[in-house]
Amino acid sequence: MLRLSDVSLSYGSFRALEGVDLHADDGELVVLLGANGAGKSSTFRAISGLHKATGSIRLGEAELLGMRSAQIVRQGVVQCPEGRKLFPQMSVRKNLMMGAFVYASDRAGNKERLEQIFAMFPVLSEKKDDPAGSLSGGQQQMVAIARALMGRPKLLLLDEPSLGLAPLVVKQMFEIIQQINKEGTTVLLAEQNAFAALHISDRAYVMERGRIIMEGNSDQLLGDERVRKAYIGG
Repeated sequence: MLRLSDVSLSYGSFRALEGVDLHADDGELVVLLGANGAGKSSTFRAISGLHKATGSIRLGEAELLGMRSAQIVRQGVVQCPEGRKLFPQMSVRKNLMMGAFVYASDRAGNKERLEQIFAMFPVLSEKKDDPAGSLSGGQQQMVAIARALMGRPKLLLLDEPSLGLAPLVVKQMFEIIQQINKEGTTVLLAEQNAFAALHISDRAYVMERGRIIMEGNSDQLLGDERVRKAYIGG
């Protein structure tokens, strides 16, 4: 479904990505591992068209490089950003509807999608009229993921969804991600929680200083001594 070939990206004189090659097949859950500054978020920004990159980023037969972000969303690529980026004073429902901005004219489709989201996240249905900023951290992360799902993604980019959450909430969050994937959405997940991410993913890439330095099946990387020492401990 997604293929990056020789993708590079710079912020001024700083080279954030250098010759990145990776792919995610239809229906896969693929994880990007790496420390802060490794290039995970920059990879997502390149895919989403938020920053201009070089190389090739293809979704199926479509070349995404050169497209505007809204066009990329229409192609089926939706990003859930690190830090949630909610509108705290707006209601949960209004935050969710922001995710459907490219389908604003499809009111019936958006209503049906919203009902599906509320069925997946019952707590958000209960709190749909509450300001998003009044929710707990875990519930706010649910809003962020649900808002991304309102964009009807074929490919969902999840950037550090477990960041700052309590361990019990992290477990719940990864269960939700698994459910989304099992229901047919391809997921590319950027995570520092390597242990949890490798347990739910099919394949993984390890990034360091803007490059892919290791890749393989998740089970293989989970047992790799270098990965365990660098990202898991032990």
